Amino acid sequence: MFTPSSDDVRRFFCEAYRKQRSGEILSPMDAIAADWIVQHPEYADVLSDAEAALARDYSVDGGQANPFLHLSMHLSIAEQVSIDQPPGIRAACNALTQRLGAHDAHHEIMECLGQMIWTSQRNGVPPDSVAYVECVRARCA
Repeated sequence: MFTPSSDDVRRFFCEAYRKQRSGEILSPMDAIAADWIVQHPEYADVLSDAEAALARDYSVDGGQANPFLHLSMHLSIAEQVSIDQPPGIRAACNALTQRLGAHDAHHEIMECLGQMIWTSQRNGVPPDSVAYVECVRARCA
């Protein structure tokens, strides 16, 4: 299984942004990333300079959101929904999307995903995908 480093992730998003801006052919993954990048114009400056992006620190102490983590979460959720893994995430996402729109739905799902990961790490247990999907479903109400 491929496990990209943070530098690999940063390069990927910067390159997808560069290709999209220059009108180059995008791979399927580049195209998905570019779709989310377009919805986050506030990241344009960061994505336009790959070398600066590699050098930048997005520590929790800095208090600044990490655009690469944010975009990675969008990609992760898109993949989860496309294969319905964990089971039920597609239906929950679709219901939330009908209520809020795709972008805002993803942001709500990110909160649940982040909560699941935090709880797993904090308690030293595997991620609870059932609780994750239930969290998303609860946001549909």
